[in-house]
Amino acid sequence: MAETSSSVRGFAEAGADLSLVGVSKRFPGFTAIDDLFLDIPAGSFFALLGPSGCGKTTTLRLVAGLEEPTQGKILIGGKDVTNTTSYQRPVNTVFQSYALFPHMTILENVAFGLRRRRIADAEKLAKEALDLVELAHVASRKPSQLSGGQQQRVALARAVVNRPALLLLDEPLGALDLKLRRQMQLELKDIQSEVGLTFLHVTHDQEEAMTMADTVAVMNRGRIEQMGAPEALYELPTTSFVAAFLGQSNLFTGDVTDSSATTMTVGVAGVGIVVPLDRAQVHRGVVTVGVRPEKVTLHRQKPSGSNRTVIGPGRVTDASFSGVSTQYTVAVPGFGDVTVFAQNTSLGDHARPGDEVYLSWSPEHAFGLLDHPNVSSGKFVADTDTGSLVVAEREKLEAELEES
Repeated sequence: MAETSSSVRGFAEAGADLSLVGVSKRFPGFTAIDDLFLDIPAGSFFALLGPSGCGKTTTLRLVAGLEEPTQGKILIGGKDVTNTTSYQRPVNTVFQSYALFPHMTILENVAFGLRRRRIADAEKLAKEALDLVELAHVASRKPSQLSGGQQQRVALARAVVNRPALLLLDEPLGALDLKLRRQMQLELKDIQSEVGLTFLHVTHDQEEAMTMADTVAVMNRGRIEQMGAPEALYELPTTSFVAAFLGQSNLFTGDVTDSSATTMTVGVAGVGIVVPLDRAQVHRGVVTVGVRPEKVTLHRQKPSGSNRTVIGPGRVTDASFSGVSTQYTVAVPGFGDVTVFAQNTSLGDHARPGDEVYLSWSPEHAFGLLDHPNVSSGKFVADTDTGSLVVAEREKLEAELEES
């Protein structure tokens, strides 16, 4: 098996595309993945984003070869790998748990897979990988002598040095502090661009997905709810789940009361909310419309003019200072609690709980959804714990170590 694995998992010239064709995974009593179609282009940084139980971890396990689909096909670089083992797939995984060999130096950890496959110049390639993650100066140290962030970089170097056609990232930054996590987000993106591999990043962290990925797929209940560029998904969500999960949204539901060639008006609590037709998924009947909190402006007095949607008066019930902005919660009769993010651009007067205010936004920032919030359609059972992925990867490495 070792020889077969070596021949299959050689150096990839570049990343390979990944295709999931009608993939389903059913367990006794529940369905984890439901008829999933997904195409990830070669050389891209793709994020699969969703909450616990959405099916993203099961998808990762299927691609890694640690689960078999109930139906459907998995193709890497156009080759059907559905019935191959994890050892036979040109795939490496970087976990939140680093799984480094404690008795080996950093250089030995990175070069391990290369030496196991008798790759020429293993040490030179390992040093180049450490240069890539800016850790050449710790090559002679042991993992216990490194910080968590440095160990994560070593794990990344060990994965990248093998030049897998597809690199799976399983919440790899979750154990890092906020500052280091943001630094690593940018470095991961730079590394992916430099080495040209295909990255599939599985995460529940919206900021992480939007910072690094070229394309984000938001997963819900075993299906892809919406997919596209991060900015497109944020600015124009199509469902209430995406609108609420990817950032925050103020959502209002009402009847379409009027329309023109370019806009429609939705009546909510006696106020006409104008939405461009090309930003709305449904144009008649009962519609849920939304606006992001940072698009909403807070006013002390009712603003004049007809070029903005205005609601109120309402009363500030909470004001939370977060440094770059202040988050307000405003109770508006007929609209409920409305969230406002006001950037702290001056030392001027800020609203306080109890203040009466009005809210407004530009119609071009509103969007209309396909569905309505708070409509229950059932839940999937939570994913298999990703710890089993780490155990499987560790066992594979230890078996290779014993053989060598």
